[in-house]
Amino acid sequence: MAESLAFLRRHRWVWPLIGILILWAALTVLTSRFSLYSLSGIAISSSFLLLPAFGQMLVITTGRGNIDLSIPSTVTLAAYVSVMTSDGTNAGFALTLAAVLAIGLGVGIFNAFLVLVVRIPAMIATLASGYILATGVMIVNARIGMFSRAPLHGWLSTGRVGSLPVMLIIAVLVAIAAGFLLSRSAYGRQLFAVGQSQEAARLAGVRVKRIIASTFVCSALLSSVTGLLLSGYAGGAFLEMGTPYLLQSVGAVVLGGTLIAGGSATAFGTLLGAMLLVMIVTTMQIAGLPPGTQDILQGVVIIGVLSLAGARMGRSSS
Repeated sequence: MAESLAFLRRHRWVWPLIGILILWAALTVLTSRFSLYSLSGIAISSSFLLLPAFGQMLVITTGRGNIDLSIPSTVTLAAYVSVMTSDGTNAGFALTLAAVLAIGLGVGIFNAFLVLVVRIPAMIATLASGYILATGVMIVNARIGMFSRAPLHGWLSTGRVGSLPVMLIIAVLVAIAAGFLLSRSAYGRQLFAVGQSQEAARLAGVRVKRIIASTFVCSALLSSVTGLLLSGYAGGAFLEMGTPYLLQSVGAVVLGGTLIAGGSATAFGTLLGAMLLVMIVTTMQIAGLPPGTQDILQGVVIIGVLSLAGARMGRSSS
């Protein structure tokens, strides 16, 4: 029994995996059409959530309650910019990609500046920058015209390699890279050290501010790429496009086993957490629940997981 509990503490991704299997069984009961192919469709949907969730995971891992609340506005603005700069050619797509990455880099640096130099708490700083970006979205929305999607843009968002969706392949590759970054690199060890104790990390020679700044930049860059891919998938951009990624990015990270207090994270768990959240929404949709009820239940699940995480953290510190 003690060994089993120790295994679960070391591999917190087991819990979202169990949740996925339970919901898969529930969906099988609700509809006879649910199958492995349906699970593949859920994986595609969760792939779009996975990219900003990985960025959120890095920010949360730095500890001190750091959360990036500018993700939704970054996603939406990047989607609009990708629509405005696209000329329908692969050569023009290079300009679109450069513009989107520039947005992500700028937002990430600005957020890091507010948190590390101006010393505004991360939640307030990123919420404020999110409002600024939302204003930019409103300005851009008034000037939006026809969208001509480049072939490469469409292939990245909706294409397939054999039977595998390209978007799913991108998400898996990002998951592998994030897993390597966390578990096999010096950067990952430094990130965990910063999340566990900034003072101890500083005394050990870790450049704390540089590590924290890098997480905000990574989060903004991944959010921008998500907006680019979403615009290709949806065939355009619309207001509130990134709104679902506000709580869902946090929920996927915490459901996956990353500690909300910082200092520990799991890329594989975040992948499973994103899938679990999408399956929760899918189950509610198949059950015929109204959209408002779906939002409430999704929020209850996220709050419940955060409460349990806080309770475990309190017990471990007492």
